[in-house]
Amino acid sequence: MLGVRRREFITLLGSAAAAWPIIGRAQQAAMPVIGYFSSRSFGTEGPIRGPFLTALEEAGFVAGRNVAIEYRFSEGRDERLSQIAADLVGQSVSMLVATDRPSAMAAKAATATIPIVFTSGLDPVQIGLVASFNRPGGNATGVGLFSTELGPKRLGLLRELLPKPGPIAFVVNPNNAATPFQVKEMQAAARAVGQSLLVVEAESEEQFDKAFAIMAERNIAAILYGANLFFQVISVRLVELAARYRIPALYEWREFVTAGGLMSYSTDRTEFGRIAGNYAGRILKGEKPADLPVAQSSRFELVINLKTAKALGLEIPPTLLARADEVIE
Repeated sequence: MLGVRRREFITLLGSAAAAWPIIGRAQQAAMPVIGYFSSRSFGTEGPIRGPFLTALEEAGFVAGRNVAIEYRFSEGRDERLSQIAADLVGQSVSMLVATDRPSAMAAKAATATIPIVFTSGLDPVQIGLVASFNRPGGNATGVGLFSTELGPKRLGLLRELLPKPGPIAFVVNPNNAATPFQVKEMQAAARAVGQSLLVVEAESEEQFDKAFAIMAERNIAAILYGANLFFQVISVRLVELAARYRIPALYEWREFVTAGGLMSYSTDRTEFGRIAGNYAGRILKGEKPADLPVAQSSRFELVINLKTAKALGLEIPPTLLARADEVIE
């Protein structure tokens, strides 16, 4: 009888051992997967991705430990976003995180059931991402940014910087859905202060060589960039061209300035990256996007590169320096 029991025990032990890999695989398969994508490149996404991961960890989810993240980046090619979103949905991800307007729109079109956390530089209600800020409804929520609306503020900063008045070029990407709004707003702001404004369109790196040559011929006093994701992808190239032609430029994000650009004014990416990470964690814990109000960015940062100003022969007004959140020397 003892031998029978021993044999039964060994059989049961062997069966359990054989089952362990299966159980392990089942537990691994149960790990939630976040499909994270944007129009940027992996490198330019860093200022958002870092705070996102920090907030996600604070919510109890560590990438590779109890949550998996599938990253996809379109490198400024918005036409790829629909396929990226469809591929992630096809992998049965637990959530989509789309950190710019084009990606958010692609995510919304790809699924009506998988939760979506987005950031958008255009009003998310007007473009159909959510029903309202307080009650998003549906499967999406996130952060509404002040991005495209900051053009007039940037124009004022640039005029304050210039030692003498002159024509300013407003550079935009014609393929950006937000461009018509930005141009209309900027032209109205320029008229209000009597500023001569030249709208310059460029949608590829090759076109920027021609655009800068035209701006130099027109004796442009300074350049102001519209909000556009492709410009972020080629930020180093844009900074190099401004230095070559010795034209002061004000950019959308601080990464342009740390790369050698003159000045930037924008919302704080750390803030909305953390909000997106916090929302992702709350949704993974069981909250519904429909019950999480769309947040709005409230922090802004002015960054100035004094080394670049010196190379351009510009003296930054003390009043402008006093308002800077960061000064690179």
